[in-house]
Amino acid sequence: MAEIVVIAAHPHLQHSHVTRAMIDAAARAPRTEVRELYARYPDYLVDVEAEQAALAAAKLVIWLHPIHWYSMPPLAKLWLDEVFAFGWAYGPGGTALRGKDLWLVTSTGGAESAYHPAGHNRHFFDDYLHPYEQSATLTGMRWLPPMVLHGAHRVADAELAAHAAVFADRLATYPAWPELAALEPEPECAVPADERPDAGATTD
Repeated sequence: MAEIVVIAAHPHLQHSHVTRAMIDAAARAPRTEVRELYARYPDYLVDVEAEQAALAAAKLVIWLHPIHWYSMPPLAKLWLDEVFAFGWAYGPGGTALRGKDLWLVTSTGGAESAYHPAGHNRHFFDDYLHPYEQSATLTGMRWLPPMVLHGAHRVADAELAAHAAVFADRLATYPAWPELAALEPEPECAVPADERPDAGATTD
């Protein structure tokens, strides 16, 4: 099994400029497996056991997708809901992901200047990433600084090629990244057993 697992999600990959280039770069990287969700699960029926098996062997998990409505594409969210299961990824006994690294590699249609209190998105880009970071913390994963390409619709070929080359280099050299040594350990985030209902019980 691969040490690096890339969970790639783009609902219209055939029209993609940036995500496709990043997938191509990852496909050539050593020790790396790319799992394209929309190709693998066109019916949205996620094979949870297979996905968990792939993650269990990984040291670095990468979420590779464009930002959709300030979040992840719908199949990526479904994957997260089903694969990061209570009792497996978090909660009592849920330690399968603990100690792994989680890295978001993403792109936005808007320019970086749009993600500013004075821009039309009204917030800095990092403000939209709290659910991602908390998902890492809840599962005991280390949240790595995201790799973001803004203005993806207008990026020049040379700039995209350079961006993909940096991504490929990061994959090839992981975990020998100088900044990793400076990262603070993630805080413990224990979930009480009674936070989740028993199977078949009434929920909210």
